[in-house]
Amino acid sequence: VQLQASGGGLVQAGGSLRLSCAASGRAFGSYYMGWFRQAPGKEREFVAAIRWRDGRTVYADSVKGRFTMSGDNAVNTVYLQMSSLKPEDTAVYYCALRRVPRITIPTMPDEYDYWGQGTLVTVSS
Repeated sequence: VQLQASGGGLVQAGGSLRLSCAASGRAFGSYYMGWFRQAPGKEREFVAAIRWRDGRTVYADSVKGRFTMSGDNAVNTVYLQMSSLKPEDTAVYYCALRRVPRITIPTMPDEYDYWGQGTLVTVSS
């Protein structure tokens, strides 16, 4: 499985960006995809995740109401629409994939099996 994240860049506070993550290889049958981020000197943190089966999404409290995650099964791609961006959203954003089902949507990094290379989002004040 390969994950390719894209869409990062420099944006002013209050602006918007849309990240994409395309899955290839043996991605068919994956159950969940997630977005995480890691700011300099900080641990990787959960942002959002989607369950392919029914499109259900979950979000970190810090992004709820500002970020929207969606997916397109036909092209094995997930998106993260980010609005009302804040300087504290500055980080490298990673997408991740988990193939094994579980009761709840996973929100911890070690619950995911495959990772993309990351895309940098910088929000200026």
